[in-house]
Amino acid sequence: MKVLLDIKDSKAIALLDVLNSLPYVKTIPLTEDKALLMQEIKEAVEEMKHIKARTKKARNAEDFLNEL
Repeated sequence: MKVLLDIKDSKAIALLDVLNSLPYVKTIPLTEDKALLMQEIKEAVEEMKHIKARTKKARNAEDFLNEL
């Protein structure tokens, strides 16, 4: 199982020490940029799920491209 945690910087080192002491846990720190990208992708997937479920309306592709 994979778990993503958001930890205060002041507490992160102590928690990472505990996690790294467990032989069955592998930790991989993320940069702020990667964490932000992961959050944005998650939000995009959730939005697509709502659009497919018809609980949210999709935007016109031409309007979207014009915003760029």
